[in-house]
Amino acid sequence: MRGSIQKKTLNNGTLRWYAVYDRPQPMDDSGSRRRRQKWEAAPPPNTKKAAERLLAERLSQIHRNEFTEPKQILFRDYVDLWIKNYARGQVAQSTLSLYDSIFRNHLIPAFGGIQLAGITAEATQALSSEKLADGLAPQTVKHILRLMKQMLDQAVEWDYLRHNPTKKVRFPKIPRHEMDFLTPDEVRAFFSSVPKNRYAFYVTAIMTGLRVGEIIAMKWANIDWRRRTYSVRESFTRRRSGVAGGFSAPKTEDSAANVHLSVACLRTLKDHRAVQAQQKLKMGAEYEDNDLIFATDHGRPLDHKNRGARQFHADLKAAGLRRIRFHDLRHTCAALLIDQGESAKFIQRQLRHTSIQTTMDRYGHLLPEHGREAMSRLDERLFGAAQPRDLTAV
Repeated sequence: MRGSIQKKTLNNGTLRWYAVYDRPQPMDDSGSRRRRQKWEAAPPPNTKKAAERLLAERLSQIHRNEFTEPKQILFRDYVDLWIKNYARGQVAQSTLSLYDSIFRNHLIPAFGGIQLAGITAEATQALSSEKLADGLAPQTVKHILRLMKQMLDQAVEWDYLRHNPTKKVRFPKIPRHEMDFLTPDEVRAFFSSVPKNRYAFYVTAIMTGLRVGEIIAMKWANIDWRRRTYSVRESFTRRRSGVAGGFSAPKTEDSAANVHLSVACLRTLKDHRAVQAQQKLKMGAEYEDNDLIFATDHGRPLDHKNRGARQFHADLKAAGLRRIRFHDLRHTCAALLIDQGESAKFIQRQLRHTSIQTTMDRYGHLLPEHGREAMSRLDERLFGAAQPRDLTAV
């Protein structure tokens, strides 16, 4: 069986390369096979060489009787299938709720009635541009495209697609937030100003580098008082855009790890536990004991936005400090550790970064430069007496 390479110019002027071959057909009643030609677009990047490779692969499959047509399914039906047979049980409930919001508000309105095999890279890239033009945050658009790519990767595995058309779709550029952090003097000023009922919360944030959701989810049972560590096992996600919030496991294995607690931090938490015990007695049966370290007067989880934004910004202002994000307290922890000379490896473990490269990318510019001192020590080790530092004297 033979085939050919053909090219076409689409209505928008784009040149597309195709592998053209005869698809195998079942025999009719007379015992003959009717020819049925198929044009299959080369996978991204759509080039003549890609079309040639595709043609060779298809002809080989036909020769070995391994050729199969991709299964037909509408995008909206594939979404239901993917959630049922793949996503459910693989990801946290909060993530499933987020996926559901993306499907309902973005992907199904765009592709719901289209055959899965009819979705193109151009259409997906156009959706990205449209959402950005509508004012959606680049990070949100990136989540949409990433979910689309993940789904279609699985569609290839399940023989609904021969290749994933979204592999070459470009994610939008995410603007980097300027990192800010408090100096030791600013931290002391902040601690001396904040209300007593929030003091332990802020001390824990700055001394551990935990994220706000992880602090809200902290439980007394996860503190090892002897080893002076806290085991991060859960995070609290706030409700947003119709997506249910709640407790969930950390996103990565590295996030679910122990962090070190200082003696001062442990003493602060011990004092806070005594105050909380008095609150439990006061509320009696009305108190919901969820073992939360930081909770409302009724024992329920704190409001994510209230504690992490509104109250925090008000407390900064009361202390006479500039407005920063709550997440910058995590940067403050890193900056303080760097300033006192702790190793990058320890900082990586304390902040639970996946790799030390992540730590260096974010905080490498804060590390002190010791180049000249290091080379002077190397001179002395190899050549004996300290070498003159004034080059004009050499």
